[in-house]
Amino acid sequence: MAGNIALGIKEVQHEHSGDESDDDVDDVVEQSPCGRWEKRRQEVMQRDVPGIDHSFLAMDTEEGVEVVWNEVQFSERKSFKSQEDTVKAVFENLIQLDHANIVNFHKFWTDARSETPRVIFITEYMTSGSLKQFLKKTRKSNYKTLNEKVWKKWLRQILSALSYLHGCENPIVHGNLSCDTIFIQHNGLIKIGSVAPDTIHNHVKTYRDERRNMHFIAPEYGKPGHVIDCAVDIYAFGMCALEMAALELHDIEGPVLKENITKAIQGLEQPLQKDFIRRCLAENPADRPTARDLLLHPSLFEVHSLRLLAAHCMVDSDVAPPDNREDTDPERVLAVLKYRDGSKKNWKRGKAPALELEKYLEEVRNGLFPLTGMQQRKESRPRQRPTTPEGVESVLSENDDQYEEETRRASINKCQIKLKTQDSGDGKQQDQLELLLKLDDKMNRHLMCDLRPGDRGSDMADDLIRCGLINKADRDMIAIAMQEQLDLHPVLKTCK
Repeated sequence: MAGNIALGIKEVQHEHSGDESDDDVDDVVEQSPCGRWEKRRQEVMQRDVPGIDHSFLAMDTEEGVEVVWNEVQFSERKSFKSQEDTVKAVFENLIQLDHANIVNFHKFWTDARSETPRVIFITEYMTSGSLKQFLKKTRKSNYKTLNEKVWKKWLRQILSALSYLHGCENPIVHGNLSCDTIFIQHNGLIKIGSVAPDTIHNHVKTYRDERRNMHFIAPEYGKPGHVIDCAVDIYAFGMCALEMAALELHDIEGPVLKENITKAIQGLEQPLQKDFIRRCLAENPADRPTARDLLLHPSLFEVHSLRLLAAHCMVDSDVAPPDNREDTDPERVLAVLKYRDGSKKNWKRGKAPALELEKYLEEVRNGLFPLTGMQQRKESRPRQRPTTPEGVESVLSENDDQYEEETRRASINKCQIKLKTQDSGDGKQQDQLELLLKLDDKMNRHLMCDLRPGDRGSDMADDLIRCGLINKADRDMIAIAMQEQLDLHPVLKTCK
């Protein structure tokens, strides 16, 4: 998200002696206060995203994946102190965003001890390049426009992300949308990144009024008395839609002028496409539609298939697809379609292979096929992330047996008792309780413990709370599930 502008990698210039290895570029040059993120020497190229001084490649030592270490420098210590609370509030909001089409924002912290105060934040690393890069390559292949089907598919994903941002309790304006800040993954998934709040723009060292992509900036932006709102994002989005539909705009060297934009719109063949883009680029911000309205525009709106609606239901409810290993009969009837004339048609398992279903569900889960023009069934809740210690003050002492409270809610994927052969080698077996939880940030937690006669589900649930492994609100649900398993084993059965 904010500041993740990974368009390539370059190496920070540093001297090498003859004995130095190329592996030196992977040296850890700085760590986060909690030790989880390690900054490397390789710098991520960031083009003209305002406000971000440096972006380095980094490693998430807990997940084992590469991330981006972004640094924002303040012009002076006095300015930082006066804006510190505001900046922290902005980043606290950004870190809670959870949408499949927005680059993940993992963590942030401030560094006021250095000569130049910094805000450092960690974002997802996008390796597949930006939309601008893809469109330029497509133009070089002598294409005049993007395939209309692809154009619609990508715009729906971008609008889904904007609708999410603008629909927050306190609407979040991206403020930095362009083809350089939209990223494409190899499977066609679109993600928008580089959310640059006005707070960062106006109070950091590198901010300047001059920008390369001036034609993405709404005409009202910067005028006296103008308050930045969601309409500036819609204007920028309309310009992205035009650059995708009229690839000749990428032939222009230097600024894209108003007459270039007018000519490109007039050159479009589809009347609905023209109308869609003109609405987004309306001079008066009050005349521009919302992101949700644009999803209902005739050029994008479609009646979703029952297959897609069912897939979203399964994803939202965390329902796993049937295990094909348990039932491999291709002739088994899964459903019967009844027609008005009285005829019937059987839908057999062979027509819905499990592997294809799992792949489709994964694509829906990843955000490739968002629902358009429909109210979301479940309320969007801020993503609760497990916190990590940020300094010596937050580290527990050796004598303190308290654990950090778990804030994430959980659902039970599996709860069962099974026999495990003991390591003693005498062939004896031990009853074990296995509990698999799915947390609301999509992470799984796998718990196992040895059982003894007299164990109670309520006592074990209390232990899990004390150890910071489950949320207090989930206590009764998990206690009941564990007690039900205990009751199924006479040797372990006990009074509730």
